[in-house]
Amino acid sequence: MRTVIFDLDGTLADTGADLIAAANGCFGEIGAGPQLDPVADKSTAFRGGRAMLRLGFERLDEADVDAAVEAQYPRLLELYGENIDTHTVLYPGVAAAIAALRDEGYAVAICTNKPSGLAETLMTRLRARHWFGALVGADTLPLRKPDPAPYFEAVRLAGGDPTRSLLVGDTVTDRETARAAGVPSVLVTFGPEGAGVADLAPEALLPHYDELGGVVRGLIG
Repeated sequence: MRTVIFDLDGTLADTGADLIAAANGCFGEIGAGPQLDPVADKSTAFRGGRAMLRLGFERLDEADVDAAVEAQYPRLLELYGENIDTHTVLYPGVAAAIAALRDEGYAVAICTNKPSGLAETLMTRLRARHWFGALVGADTLPLRKPDPAPYFEAVRLAGGDPTRSLLVGDTVTDRETARAAGVPSVLVTFGPEGAGVADLAPEALLPHYDELGGVVRGLIG
């Protein structure tokens, strides 16, 4: 079965504000105050919780950044889980695009570097989890993107064929995952990197979900 695999943060949903709020919550609890800006630091948010904490502690001139990050990371996950959908929304056109793919016989699934429990919770609260045949998170397997193993697992769980599949994402991690898996990549231009993702030379760019069907058919039939 033809299969389309989606990244989550920055691809299906704009999660940046809630991620940054959780990181700033950690800094607030240690008396440092907010260190990250919801707009200027959004691209860092989509690189994960540790990346946000690292940036904040570097701004604070923390003596041992690695230790500080690991100490605060569990608390960040707690704060994020408590407020996971306060500001998060699906990008325009996602619902219609996914429905159209399913109607045309494509399998669809999610492969994300967000912890699987948080990803499941978020997609359920957004009332979108049932659209996808599988969800593979950062902790589903011992490996995570850009290793291709989670991608292949998402395809398998969705009942798809990896030789007729592609990955829709928003960052260099997704581009490298697709390259490692030997499949086409489609990078969205409405994520935090904007049109700059063109520099990664994906097989296609996606400026809006209204165009997804045509892009997918052009790449995997």
